[in-house]
Amino acid sequence: MFIVKYRKIWYIFSGLLVLASLFSVFYFGLKLGIDFTGGSLLEVEFNPPAGGAAGGRPEISSLQKIVEGLGFGNVSLQPTGDNGLLVRLKNLNEEEHQKLLSALASTGSLNEIRFDSIGPVIGKELQRKSIYAIVMVVVMIILYIAFAFRKVSAGSPRGDRGVSSFKYGLMAVVALIHDVSLPTGVFAVLGKYFGVEIDILFITAILTVLGFSVHDTIVVFDRIRENLKKDVGADFENTVGISLKQTIVRSINTSLTVLLVLFALFFFGGESTKYFSLALIIGVAIGTYSSIFLASPLLVTLYKFQNRKK
Repeated sequence: MFIVKYRKIWYIFSGLLVLASLFSVFYFGLKLGIDFTGGSLLEVEFNPPAGGAAGGRPEISSLQKIVEGLGFGNVSLQPTGDNGLLVRLKNLNEEEHQKLLSALASTGSLNEIRFDSIGPVIGKELQRKSIYAIVMVVVMIILYIAFAFRKVSAGSPRGDRGVSSFKYGLMAVVALIHDVSLPTGVFAVLGKYFGVEIDILFITAILTVLGFSVHDTIVVFDRIRENLKKDVGADFENTVGISLKQTIVRSINTSLTVLLVLFALFFFGGESTKYFSLALIIGVAIGTYSSIFLASPLLVTLYKFQNRKK
């Protein structure tokens, strides 16, 4: 199949994407939300003027002056939708919360959508636990694939053993690193230019992407294992190509179904889930690509490399 034959093209393309993502992360950095840094987040919606005219939210510059005059220190104001506003600042107590709300209400009629307040200690703990969760998921994926494919080294009846079960797990993790780095890079750029923050929902999206991506990859790997047992294909490379051909339509159709739901959530869902759905859209699309164009061709490259060594 052409995917395996022209695998070097996919390697170069994927490598460039990962390098661009890593550059974005290290150059721009990640804009962490209050979930990880601690602080308060207030979201309000200004009511439009009577008669249904647009423009219920006052100018951001005037709102900035009013909020800064309260003496709460560093304050970040971000417009949302037509009349919404997100205010991020230091950790507030209830009295300060009401004081901020009253100051904003003095500029026009509004409704409070949400108010979240997280201390810096809890923020650091969430940050640490998020890293632990991602590392634990990756380790468990390696162990699961190594166990599930433990008999794959028996190879085909003709004696073509392919690669060991551990290497299946290793290639799956390479694909997962690829899948995680791209949404992270995109969010680094969004954070720099649009103020989009990394929060618990983003970590949830990343963990979901890890699960979805490895599911797609295992479907292909499982078909490779079955075809090796049945002695399908002239050699290991041919077996992988046939396996991809047999599973590619299923993988793409499954992902398209998920993407349709995510696009609906992105365009018609609330502001709070907009970037969560965007992270999932990027992750699912890239995960589908990597399971087809990266993980399985990497098995062939590894197979050829170990045979050259022998």
